[in-house]
Amino acid sequence: MLFHITQTHTPENCPKDVGGSQTLYNPEVEGVQLRAMYGAFSQHVIYYVVEADSLEAIHQFLGPGWKRCTATVTPVSEEPVAR
Repeated sequence: MLFHITQTHTPENCPKDVGGSQTLYNPEVEGVQLRAMYGAFSQHVIYYVVEADSLEAIHQFLGPGWKRCTATVTPVSEEPVAR
């Protein structure tokens, strides 16, 4: 299943000078494939599109950022709604 994740941090918790945005997620989690990552860096927001087997896998994917970010996880689809 596909998920759109919006991850936000405060300027005080910005990872810019301590490893960068890659420190806010774990790309090695089993059952999660990162399809895309985009940043609105001046807003301290990162957007991910991931394919995941479970919500638990998404929680593990986001684990590195939990102490400095909040995240909204939304299931999405590539298929339009059938009429």
